[in-house]
Amino acid sequence: MAQLLARNIVDELIVTPAGAPWMRVVTPVAAGEDRLEMVKLAVATLPGDIAARIKVSDSEIQRAGATFTIDTVLEVKAENPNAQLVLIIGSDAFSTIGQWHRSEELLGLVEVFVVAREGVGFDIDALSISSSSIREKIESNEDFGSELPESVWSYIKERNLYASK
Repeated sequence: MAQLLARNIVDELIVTPAGAPWMRVVTPVAAGEDRLEMVKLAVATLPGDIAARIKVSDSEIQRAGATFTIDTVLEVKAENPNAQLVLIIGSDAFSTIGQWHRSEELLGLVEVFVVAREGVGFDIDALSISSSSIREKIESNEDFGSELPESVWSYIKERNLYASK
C-alpha cells in the first residue's frame, strides 16, 4: 500500500479491514479487532510522510451483520463527496467482483485498481501473504516473521492468532 502513495497513484488511502464478508465461506480466524490492530501496527512502521496519508477505518468491523463493499463506499462517498474514489483490490478478489452485492452500482461509484496477486494485476511490491499462508506456516512451524513488520508478528504470537483451533 505504501507503493501506491510513494508512486502518487493515490493521494491518500483508507484501509478498511473486512467485517463479516458475505461471500466468505469461513469466518476469519482473527477477530475484527485483532485485524484492525494489526493494520494499525503495520501502518505505524511506515515512513511518517506515507503513514500520514493512511487512515485506518473500523467501519466494517463496527457494522452489524454481513458487510458489503458498496455500503463502505457509500459511507466514504458521503464523507468525501468531491473525492474520486479508487477501490484497490487484489486480482484474486477482482475475479469475483461480478458476484459482489450491488456490483454494478459499486463499479459506477469507483475506479478499480487491481493489485497483482499471483502475477496478475499491477505490481506494487505488495506483501504476498494471507491469513491462510500464515496459518499454514504456523502449523508447520515455519518462520514467516520476516514477511511481516516485527510489531505485527509479535502481536500474532502474543495472542496466538492463526494457530489451529
